[in-house]
Order: sequence, then C-alpha cells, then structure tokens
Amino acid sequence: MKKFIQLKDTVVPLEVENVDTDQIIPARFLKATDKEGFAENLFRDWRYNEQEQEVSDFVLNDTRYSGSILLAGDNFGCGSSREHAAWALSAYGFKVVVSSYFADIFKGNALNNGLLPVQVSPAFLEHLFRAVTTDPSEELLVDLEGQQIRLLSTGASETFEIDPYKKTCLLNGYDDIDYLLSKLDAIKLFEQKQLQQ
Repeated sequence: MKKFIQLKDTVVPLEVENVDTDQIIPARFLKATDKEGFAENLFRDWRYNEQEQEVSDFVLNDTRYSGSILLAGDNFGCGSSREHAAWALSAYGFKVVVSSYFADIFKGNALNNGLLPVQVSPAFLEHLFRAVTTDPSEELLVDLEGQQIRLLSTGASETFEIDPYKKTCLLNGYDDIDYLLSKLDAIKLFEQKQLQQ
C-alpha cells in the first residue's frame, strides 16, 4: 500500500444516505478475484441507465466535481460485507471517504485496502456538503497524523478517530504482513531470549 500522511484535494459530494455495498459495486461484478477492473463498475447502476448511457445528473458524471475525496451521506457502506466495495472506490481514485457514520465491516475493509474512512459529526458533514455544492473548487485537507479534517477556505475543522494500529499501517504504507515484517528484528530478539531461558 502507499503511505498516507496528508491529502489536500477537491471533493465529490454524494449526498445520499444509507449507501450499501451493492450500490457501490453491484453483485453481478463480483466474480473477479483480483482488484483489477472495478473502477468502471463503481456505482454502476447510478452512473449508467439501462441503455448504458451516462446518467447526467449523477455526481460522478458531473464535470463540476472531481477529486480523490468522496463526501458521502450518513451510514455509508452498509449491507453485505463485500471487500470489493473498497476495491472499487480505491480503483476509481478515491483515497478518503467522509461520512457521519460507516458500517463497521466496510470501515475495516477500507482501512485494510488503504482507503481512509473519516467519520465526522452530522453537523460538520452538512457544513461540508453546503460548502462543496456551493463551490465545487473547495478543497479539504485530511491530516492523518494529526487526525484532523479541515475545509481550507474557512479553516473549519474537526478531529476524527482511528484505530492506532490502522493509523500506523496507513502512515507507513503497511498491510498486516508488512507490519509484522517491520517487527522482524524485535521478534527474533524475543525468540532468542526465550531460547536462553
């Protein structure tokens, strides 16, 4: 995984609550066993109509909005536990998803795949939606080290929580195996001490 320390970027506002994993990546696209090819099917049934034409008023098709930060409504990632939802979001280019609540399994899957879920208060989420929809050029700064998210135009900010282990992994670009390998010298030293007792 790539290291994540800070991200400053524009925002794609998906002001929809209770977005489930089947809406993020429909079940018919889950046959793949690797992470390739998921970007084009992210929000497939919202991005395209039955004739496979883009739905012009869906936010991912709106040329006013771009960036690697997805601003989502409350209860994002609910539904089934498919890891493919995190794969699809990452493949599309999102590095951060901001919401006032995440389903636990989605949150874990996102963190395991280098996608940072930032949970903010409902009031701050609403403030961000209003700012971004008023001015699509608005930028957010997401500071993982300081655990803070800030609207750059006004300085309005909130702190967010993250599991310390997952924070360490993201800051260093580790998956679970990389983390263990980073402790290899300490593990060897421990084993040597055990053998000497």
